[in-house]
Amino acid sequence: MKIGFGYDSHRFSFDRPLILGGVRISDNNGLEGHSDGDALSHAITDAVLGAASAKDIGHHFPSSSSQWKDCDSIVLLQESVELVGKLGLKIGNIDATIVCESPRLSQFRQAIIESLVAALKIEPQQVSIKSKTNDKMGWIGSRLGLAVYAITLLEPVE
Repeated sequence: MKIGFGYDSHRFSFDRPLILGGVRISDNNGLEGHSDGDALSHAITDAVLGAASAKDIGHHFPSSSSQWKDCDSIVLLQESVELVGKLGLKIGNIDATIVCESPRLSQFRQAIIESLVAALKIEPQQVSIKSKTNDKMGWIGSRLGLAVYAITLLEPVE
């Protein structure tokens, strides 16, 4: 078994939708970023790549490449899982925590899990998504953006 940790944070942008785990949360107050700004998918992607000792998201999908401009981040995650599959590994589980003051995300948790399950062809019990506030402290508490922490377990393909 191999364990990987991922982190991502983005500043809010008022001129694009907020997307987390491939789910459209709102039509505005999205996240800045070269791709669609999906910080949840980015953190999970880094956790997957890290567990496989396969560098990081910036190495495989550089923001200097126009190919990834406004790209659906679920595609980046799927390609990363495919890459680690070629290394003989598969996802055992994913656990992620989204830290933001608003919007409240509990109502979107199931849709996010379903999106990730469908994209990665894994079972719902393999995905845990949590959301927390930062109790109005720091840049997250000031509602400037959000952060995501993710961990994944990779297992050998049988």
